[in-house]
Amino acid sequence: MSPPAPDEVPAGGDIAALARGGRTNFLGFLMRLAARLPFLFIAGRLYGAAALGRFASALVIVELLAMVCTIGEKRGLAQRLSDADEGGDPSHIVADGLLAALIAASAVAVFLWLVPAPMFPSGIYTTVDKLLVLAVPALALTEIVLAAQAYRYDVGTTVRARAIVEPWTISIMAAVYYLWVPQSGLQLAYLTSIYAALATALWPFVKTYGLPRGWRPHPGRMLALTVRGAPLAAADAIEWGTRRLDIFILGLFAAPAAVGIYYIAQQVASLPQKLKSSFDPILGPVITRALKDKDYEAIARQVCQVGFWITAMQAGIALALGIPGEAIMGLVGPKFVGGTGALAFLLAAEVVAATAVVSESALIYIARFRNLTISVATIALQAGLTVGAMLLIDRYGLPELYRAAAAALSLALALGAASLAKALVLSRILGHSINNWRWALIWAAALAVVVGEVAILLPEWAELIFGIPAILLAYGWVIWRRGFGPEDRVLFRRTADVAVTEG
Repeated sequence: MSPPAPDEVPAGGDIAALARGGRTNFLGFLMRLAARLPFLFIAGRLYGAAALGRFASALVIVELLAMVCTIGEKRGLAQRLSDADEGGDPSHIVADGLLAALIAASAVAVFLWLVPAPMFPSGIYTTVDKLLVLAVPALALTEIVLAAQAYRYDVGTTVRARAIVEPWTISIMAAVYYLWVPQSGLQLAYLTSIYAALATALWPFVKTYGLPRGWRPHPGRMLALTVRGAPLAAADAIEWGTRRLDIFILGLFAAPAAVGIYYIAQQVASLPQKLKSSFDPILGPVITRALKDKDYEAIARQVCQVGFWITAMQAGIALALGIPGEAIMGLVGPKFVGGTGALAFLLAAEVVAATAVVSESALIYIARFRNLTISVATIALQAGLTVGAMLLIDRYGLPELYRAAAAALSLALALGAASLAKALVLSRILGHSINNWRWALIWAAALAVVVGEVAILLPEWAELIFGIPAILLAYGWVIWRRGFGPEDRVLFRRTADVAVTEG
């Protein structure tokens, strides 16, 4: 069945549309978790911490520049399509964004090929390693194609591309390439997975929008699109950069092995991050439609609703992954257990960042420059805290792995400050409170900790197989009984014609 037209909201209203996207994204998280763990095991056991550190340092530059090359279309496309609902060919609108992104990404890829030093600060790389530059165009185009599909309420394509094809491809190919080119296997596996995800996204995209027949590129439109999207591109890059700046700074102060251990912790912690980032494409169209009607109360309600869903899910996942953290990191290899402290702080960072992310989903449309200012201040604060922590560790001669934990703590503090600032700004603009906190989170977390403390007494294999589900079940039971109201339970209804009770 084809996705609904852009101006069709699924039965049950905006909250039902957000809930349907949330259900799909949670399923995607579970599939991504199942696929990512084999990659972490293969990468840690076969390639080692030092190779992982070099790989992680290169990805910081590649993925950051790819995000910039989307020229803000990851979230700005929803507004452009919404503005054109009364007229204009949607395939032409998307084609403009794809061409502008392809031009920018191709130029960046050529530059990085000629000047690879930013990707490989250690100076250790091969010609095959440099092929990572080919990921920049693919990453940029995939983000825009998935945003276009999400505007049609098609989140399934994102799940297939990001939670099935991409992680399973990199897991399988990392093992295959190790037999062929062990020194560059991670880079080639990553590149293969990125293009597999792009192909997976393009197939339904062409079926949904069709080919842009009669479309002609125009320099004026390209320039206007780039100028309009610049603040969004900067905000996207900064928000993404806060998750990678720590690796970049660690690469300057720490040995590659420490960076590799931190990278593994970050990969585990980034799994719940997908829950909130994948709400953006669904939340964007809902907010832009409410803005057209100047319904600020609806925007505040939607932001708070999604904010609580994300916070509740991420807190449960953080507890389930953090309490047995030593066992999870030990799967990758004995030396990776030292990154357990960093894992705990990174998981906490994802929980406190939820408010900032959902607030930003509205701020990028109604106060994009103020949002950008807060984002710049956030990454500056993170940089200052991280560098300061590195210098203190040097001064007092603390162990090397303290650097990883300090970088993760700096990230959590910076994201917490951003959440407070963005929620306050959005609240003043809308004239309604922005708050996704509920006391049930405390009671649910308390029971999860008790269950977790029992779980960690088990052998490691039992701790992982039985302990993680037990923690999630205990946490989920309290949230369901004490935290969820009628609107929240829409998230778990499968029928399209749900009745949403107004709060």
